[in-house]
Amino acid sequence: MERMAELFLWPGTKMCEHLDIDPKGDLGLLRSFFNMLFWLPLGLLMVWIFN
Repeated sequence: MERMAELFLWPGTKMCEHLDIDPKGDLGLLRSFFNMLFWLPLGLLMVWIFN
């Protein structure tokens, strides 16, 4: 289960590391924001394709 969480959080973690930001700082809000920017368009595209 923890491996699955790491998979979903990976894009935000890498973006934070690239910008020299602590991914776990500020309760992970920036990492969550970057994850939303990554996963939301992919999810919407999947819904559009498979609908």
